[in-house]
Amino acid sequence: MIPPSGHPAPAFDLFNVYFERIYDPTMHLVFAFDGHLDEAVLKTATLRLLESDPYLRSRFAEDDGMPRWEEILEVEGERAFVILSSNGEGGEENAPFPPEIPPAPLDVRRGPQLRVSLLREEGGDRVTVTCHHGFCDAGGLRDLAQNLFATYGKIQRNPDFRPAPTGWYDRSMAPVLARFSADEMHAAQENEEPFTDRWRFPCERTVRGTPRIASRTFSPARLVRAKAFGKTHDATVNDIMIAAFFLAFKKIRNDPADIGSPRSLLTSADLRHFLDGADGGTDFLPMNRSVAFEVTLSAGEDARLEDIISQVTAVTKQRKAEGLGMGLGCILFYEEICAGGMPAIREFFDGMMQGYETTAQKNPVFSNIGIFREEDFLPLTGTDGRPLGLRDVCLLPCVCWPYGFLMALSTFRDTMTIVTAYEEGPYSRETVEEFLALVDGYLP
Repeated sequence: MIPPSGHPAPAFDLFNVYFERIYDPTMHLVFAFDGHLDEAVLKTATLRLLESDPYLRSRFAEDDGMPRWEEILEVEGERAFVILSSNGEGGEENAPFPPEIPPAPLDVRRGPQLRVSLLREEGGDRVTVTCHHGFCDAGGLRDLAQNLFATYGKIQRNPDFRPAPTGWYDRSMAPVLARFSADEMHAAQENEEPFTDRWRFPCERTVRGTPRIASRTFSPARLVRAKAFGKTHDATVNDIMIAAFFLAFKKIRNDPADIGSPRSLLTSADLRHFLDGADGGTDFLPMNRSVAFEVTLSAGEDARLEDIISQVTAVTKQRKAEGLGMGLGCILFYEEICAGGMPAIREFFDGMMQGYETTAQKNPVFSNIGIFREEDFLPLTGTDGRPLGLRDVCLLPCVCWPYGFLMALSTFRDTMTIVTAYEEGPYSRETVEEFLALVDGYLP
């Protein structure tokens, strides 16, 4: 038998797999259509995408030495394409959107790295595109979904269509690092400040629980008001959401120690926005291209949005001015640890977990997924030969357990949706819902 081929897993893939120690790194992009897709064509499109990309049809392998992406010799189609029952396990007729129960996790060590789920409802289909953060970030998942639906459309027009093979493309941060001199990289390492965990979301206990999703959807009128507020304060909608997230977090904790004291949250930046399409020809292939950075703020007891927004804009404007450099220190930090091999990586994660367990602190995370546009995924034709419309689309983020907490924002047709995925039991559903209501209350 010919042994499976493979390719080394770069640092950002490896770290995003091992973050499984604090959350489930599976992400889902859910699409609600106003009609029915051709089930056979959608399955064919899924399998042909796997055929075209060796990473998609791989598993994360850790047998010897450093981990790698190892090609699966025979991809089981039922793991890549799933029909959900509308009245049984895995589906619910006319379920709320976003759903309240997340889809099943994806096993990164078994593969493949793509799962497409179809839930057929009376009013139209729901299609969920699922991947693991070790394979790609939210931007990569969006690219993957675009490729899926584009392939579906091309197969409808030409049943013999197959996407061009990608080969084992470079998934590392080398295209980013190539933009900087040795002196610049040395300075970035010297100036990189370690993240400091200063607080955490209230939890009941630290055992594992039941995965749940909570969300709030805001009308287009709220986006208009947010933009008007932003114009007055020279702030973006992202800045406003960071400020509201921070104030709601302080309020839900109700801890006098937080008043006037520096407290931090993590947020992220997608480096695709700064690569100008020059990412070695791989800028639209699914991979990890996002870096995290810390925003530290302080607020008085009854602080309002206008009281802290200038603190937020000061941080985000400086980060934007840095462009690709905003993630340089983070990239080099990961690369340096990986240079020490698996012993160094395990030591890092053991130390990280020990820190959380000792201090019982873990800064929350806010992630702005961005704007989903219909034209990114359409046109598509349904089973009746008519063009399909997209009623809604939303990203379901990683499911957190103590002490992690994550809220994601996405926008579709000027409608903003905030979503958090958590484990009920260690986290109280009532507390999570109250937190989202507080975010709502702080927004214009």
